[in-house]
Parts: sequence; structure tokens; C-alpha cells
Amino acid sequence: MRLNKLSSKDKTKFNKYLRYDSHELSVYAWENIYLWKGLFEISWLEIEKSLCIFFQDQIGVFLYLSPLGKKITAEAVFESFKILDKFNRNKEISRIENAEEKDLEFYRGLGLECVQKSSDYLCSRKQLAELSSDKFKSKRASFNYFTKHYHFEYAPFTKFDKDDCFKLYKLWAEQRRGNTKDDAYRFMLEDSFKTLGLLLDNYQDFNCLGRLVRIEGELKGFTFGFKLNDDTFCVLYEITDLSIKGLAQFIFREFCRELSDYKYINIMDDSGLENLKRVKLSYHPVKLVPAFIIKRKA
Repeated sequence: MRLNKLSSKDKTKFNKYLRYDSHELSVYAWENIYLWKGLFEISWLEIEKSLCIFFQDQIGVFLYLSPLGKKITAEAVFESFKILDKFNRNKEISRIENAEEKDLEFYRGLGLECVQKSSDYLCSRKQLAELSSDKFKSKRASFNYFTKHYHFEYAPFTKFDKDDCFKLYKLWAEQRRGNTKDDAYRFMLEDSFKTLGLLLDNYQDFNCLGRLVRIEGELKGFTFGFKLNDDTFCVLYEITDLSIKGLAQFIFREFCRELSDYKYINIMDDSGLENLKRVKLSYHPVKLVPAFIIKRKA
């Protein structure tokens, strides 16, 4: 059975399947699928009226999401495992990533094992826009410091800003590397740069919003995100010059103020990194949305 290699032309088909259900996990979006093309070979196949998305790297192949359709079927699940087994010499690599909590009973009914992988952090947009309660006191102070001490411009991203974004990312990544000895985090910085390149090169084809902060004409911060569902907006990138006090808090708050049509802001997962976990928890999420790995029992 031949798999179809992912291309930008598949956007309409993917969005049709993604919209059959409402998803809280940030991975259930075209933007957060396509951007992995820089790191994985991505392909897809329609099986039993379900869309199955396969990711391949040097280790093996796995299903990136649960089969997408009006409902998950046992046929689509087991046929996917058969296809995975044809690629994976080690059958333990064959798995479904990023399954949602609402589907666990179904998977367990098929005799499959469900293991929690990570959680997305879901925050109240209203709280992030207002920063009014005592628990946001330090964020509010940083925001106020920035607005008091800097002359800045907050503006939409345009295609002419791409090179400046790359330059700022490299500065930010170097600042981050200097503050950590975690090899996993250093690799993540490199991977994130590759996905940023795909985002900026294909920005017009994504339903993304991008905002910039310039200080005295020089780019010092940017953020990008996308609509996840009618209630939730997902922040995909937030990059700032870390030497500028309060800039990160400013750009995040301003972005959340703009997104008044949404109830929640999904700030994605922490990639298993303690420093990221601390930062995300500091925004006091109202809910953690778990993601699960589905595999066969030994």
C-alpha cells in the first residue's frame, strides 16, 4: 500500500478531517503538522474513511495523531499498525502518538495500552490580557517596566520581516544556550529554528497571525500563533531579546489582548523540560490537556 507524501496542496483535505471534531491539543492543526516537514518525512493515507498521518525519521515510523474522521474505527487503527510494522523492524516502535483523553476508553476496548506522554497548557485569555490578580503581580510589573522605559512599535508581521526574524532567533537561541547545560534543550533550539524557517517561508499559506516589536527600528521580539478551534488560539512561537526586561511579558499580553474572540490560549507543552514547565506554570493555566501514546501490549 503506497503512502501519499505530504504537500501544501493537502491543506484542504487535512482541514476537512480535522474539523470533524473539536480538538484541544495543539497538534491537531494543519500548521502544527506541516511545520514538522523539516524534521520528518510526512505521508498520509485514507483508511476506512479516516485520515492517517505517518511520520518517519531515522528511528522508524509512527502515527502522528489518532486516525481522523467522523469517528475512530478499529479497522483504521489496526490497519495503521499493519502499515507501521512493514516499516519498523522493531515492532515496539509502531505506535500512535498524541491520542486525546476522550478516546482512551475506545483504545483500551481494543486491548491497547495508553501511556501519558505530555500535556498542553491551556490558559484563560481574559486573565492573560488583564494580568489583574495578585498571582500575575510579577508579570504585570515586568509589563509596566517595559512600557515605561522603552519607545517601541507593536506591528503585524510582513514578508519583509523574515530575515530580521531569523537574526533575532539566532540571538535568542544563543542567549538560551548560555543559560542551560541541558543537551535536549539545545537540540530543541536547533529543531525549532528549522520549523521557524518553514513557517516564515510558507506564511501566506498558513492561517497564522504574526506580531512584532521593534525598538528604535530594530526587531526585538516576535510571536506567531493560529486558531485551534472556535474557543482556543494556540501560541506557536514567542521569541524576544532576553536582555530587554519585560519585553516577553509585553508581547504576550498584547497578543492576548488582540485575541478577544477566544476564551483560551493554548501555550503548548513543555517538551519534558523543567525550565519550560516552570515558565508555562507561571501563567497559571486553567487546565492541562494530556496527550497519550497508544501501543500494543507486550
